[in-house]
Amino acid sequence: MRIAISTGGGDAPGLNAVIRAAVLSAINRGWEVLGIKRGFAGLLGEDEVVILTKDSVRGIAHLGGTILRTTNRGNPFHYPILKDDGTYEEIDRSGELIENARQLGIEAIISIGGDGSLAIAKRLCDAGMKIVGVPKTIDNDVSGTITTFGFDTAVNTALEAIDRLHTTAESHDRVIVMEVMGRDAGFIALHSGLAGTADVILIPEIPYDIEKVCEKILARDRAGRHFSIVVVAEGAFPRGGTTTTLGPSLPGQARRVGGVCESVAQEIQQRTGKETRSLVLGHLQRGGMPTGYDRLLATRFGGAAVRAIADEKWGYMVALQSPHIVTIPIEEALRELKRVDPRHDVVQTARETGISFGE
Repeated sequence: MRIAISTGGGDAPGLNAVIRAAVLSAINRGWEVLGIKRGFAGLLGEDEVVILTKDSVRGIAHLGGTILRTTNRGNPFHYPILKDDGTYEEIDRSGELIENARQLGIEAIISIGGDGSLAIAKRLCDAGMKIVGVPKTIDNDVSGTITTFGFDTAVNTALEAIDRLHTTAESHDRVIVMEVMGRDAGFIALHSGLAGTADVILIPEIPYDIEKVCEKILARDRAGRHFSIVVVAEGAFPRGGTTTTLGPSLPGQARRVGGVCESVAQEIQQRTGKETRSLVLGHLQRGGMPTGYDRLLATRFGGAAVRAIADEKWGYMVALQSPHIVTIPIEEALRELKRVDPRHDVVQTARETGISFGE
């Protein structure tokens, strides 16, 4: 049996742990393993396909990033090609990809990625490729799995930042607005904000009223608490407004969500008269060593993906449904993106402990 592994979309702490577990599990079954560089680019002549051995994955479980590298611009069904006039044209290279995989003797592929990569994997599977998916996103927005590896690390990174911001905000009697990742899901903001005892949490699932945000800050001021911490998800937006984007996307790239914290900070300062600073935590949340939880979950996913191949679960992905790792159809996970439920006990607890959602 010859299988291949691909890592697509944004990087996430734990990717290398998945690769290591899958490679060792496959080799110990007597299989050969190839690594496709930069998503599926290695199968399209834009990068390389390498042999993965026990030596290749030695000592990588604790490392962030991915030894196979990744891209969020490599959809083979809409592959961006630069034309002579400097513009881009998107073409379908899926047939070329499938043929190149066949020429290499690849019998099955483990595709590790978020909703975009999983959607590509499902289409390739429908076209005849044998694929098993592994969900990967720090945003935790893939349905069918309780959590994804990388999320815990991102939350802990944000939590450390909140802890540090508390001391400087209190020293200067400032309001500090910190923006975290998550795209259209508020899980990172919610979990880090509650754990870090933020005063305001703004998430896409609960459109905010800036007046309510300012009321919370001024109420703290009257109570003698002259500083406030506001954690805002990058996809948060005001009631009746829209999500902020960071200008045009690159060819083949999804819209770039973010930048909302600056406008929130400006409005807070104008309306309250309090000195307000903003901070975009950004890609710090993607980098660095994965937490123990993420390392273990990623390792379990890697082993489960190889077992799914052995069971010929084509078009399925591995998922955590505590306490077990299970397999579910990829199409089931893609049916709807996972979002924060405003009725969830985490949200209820945040409200009951005095945190404002700007409602």
